[in-house]
Amino acid sequence: MSSPHLNKQETPENEISDFSFLDQALRPSRFDDYIGQETIKQNLKILLQAAKERAHPPEHVLFYGPPGLGKTTLAHLIANEMGCQVKSTSGPAIEKVGDLASILTNLSPGDVLFIDEIHRLNKMIEEVLYPAMESGVLDIIIGKGPSARTIQLDLPPFTMIAATTRVAMISSPLRSRFSGGTFRLEFYTEDEIEKIVRRSAKILGITLSDDAAREIAKRSRATPRTANYLLKRARDFAQVHKGDLSAKYVADALALLEIDELGLTALDRKILEVIIEKFKGGPVGLGTIAAALSEEVATIEEVNEPYLLQLGLIERTPRGRLATPRAYEHLGFEAQGDTQRKLL
Repeated sequence: MSSPHLNKQETPENEISDFSFLDQALRPSRFDDYIGQETIKQNLKILLQAAKERAHPPEHVLFYGPPGLGKTTLAHLIANEMGCQVKSTSGPAIEKVGDLASILTNLSPGDVLFIDEIHRLNKMIEEVLYPAMESGVLDIIIGKGPSARTIQLDLPPFTMIAATTRVAMISSPLRSRFSGGTFRLEFYTEDEIEKIVRRSAKILGITLSDDAAREIAKRSRATPRTANYLLKRARDFAQVHKGDLSAKYVADALALLEIDELGLTALDRKILEVIIEKFKGGPVGLGTIAAALSEEVATIEEVNEPYLLQLGLIERTPRGRLATPRAYEHLGFEAQGDTQRKLL
């Protein structure tokens, strides 16, 4: 019986040695290793090839979409493809104009500046960012009142790549300055997730059965980050129980995490149960659901609800949330009444 349990004396050649940066080790370093998002990859390859032929940095790019789909990975792939350094920061980390000035003036020609969660960037800092993105200059005001004066610093040519989960919160002037393109990352198919799981298992030195890979892919919420998380937890479970990483061990490990065959968490199921049992299937307001579960409204709306809507387990109506027949079936409840009548 093969086992994913590894000791210090027996380490496979493809096993990574530094587990402190496990997530980074699973991140692709070449476009050929990046699975999914085919349309975006094709557009980026053209953008980068054209920039190489002109011997000029690529234009600024914005990625948006739900968390865990690969926005940060794409930023690093662009830097790798261009053979340049990537300097990473985030919107909340840039608190003052001086912070932005320090970052920009320390860039080398051709560098990539990656700003994560750019929708949380201070609006005053945005104003300073506009000329930096458009003209490659940084305008700094020194002094106050009548003695104030403006100095202009020339910046090295650079590419700014930004990522956000809330594109609507980015101002129109800032969005329009991403002349290289604005790309929305889509959820992955089950086949794509299965390929990602197999690749990660190979990097981790795990022997994974076909059924186990499919089981993880089914429950990963169409998100690579979740798939890698489930793979690592299943590996831990099999290692502790001295067993193969088979579909049975994967199912047992995910049952311990309270993740069912659709990828629903315990909170996902509680939301559906509250709508069905306490409010007769709805419609019911989101605030009421949150109060019944002692949860934050924002948590339910931003974390749980999108996936439930994606699976067609709930409907969003003007009067509130409504459980669908599929939700009744999944939880083993008998559907009561006509859900269409409740929309009237």
